[in-house]
Amino acid sequence: MQEVATGRVYITSQNHGYQVDAESVPLSLGWRISHHNVSDGSVEGLVHTEKPAFSVQYHPEGSPGPDENAYLFEKFVGSMQHRTGREA
Repeated sequence: MQEVATGRVYITSQNHGYQVDAESVPLSLGWRISHHNVSDGSVEGLVHTEKPAFSVQYHPEGSPGPDENAYLFEKFVGSMQHRTGREA
């Protein structure tokens, strides 16, 4: 999986039982593709440009060990702290 904003590639556990069609992402409503699969080009993540919303279509905690995807959990907690005005 590759993060579009940084170009970084991560090893992840995939779940391709379903996927978002890249052509259906509503760009005019502020949604952007944030991650894609480097093997098959499928959409692996979305982010909203104005609202505190994002998603990923893979398992960032797929196994114990490498935690390079921990930034997603930190991003989520940070957005909740910002919205409530308090620290965890």
